[in-house]
Amino acid sequence: MSEEMKQCPKCNSPYGYAMGDELYACPECGNEWNPNEVEEETGLKVVDANGNILQDGDSVVVIKDLPVKGAPKPVKAGTKVKNIRLTDGDHNIDCKIDGFGSMGLKSEFVRKA
Repeated sequence: MSEEMKQCPKCNSPYGYAMGDELYACPECGNEWNPNEVEEETGLKVVDANGNILQDGDSVVVIKDLPVKGAPKPVKAGTKVKNIRLTDGDHNIDCKIDGFGSMGLKSEFVRKA
């Protein structure tokens, strides 16, 4: 039996071990996969509050009043934001909002327009 370890495609742990001829398992996240099956990830997957997948260039609507640090008023619920850009991190949407300028939003506070 081979002692070769493979990187987990789910959590990127380097400790994936062979469970048989074709199956590997990750001790950190519990993921099981077959390295011969090529799964193409589309990269970053960001979903809105309703579970819809967002893409670069989409328009979204803010579903909750969001306070803005340093601004006298919040971004109101119902504000439409056009042409979003998706990023990694906590605030995974970069956008420009009229009256506020460039800012980052969390996808859990928007829905697809």
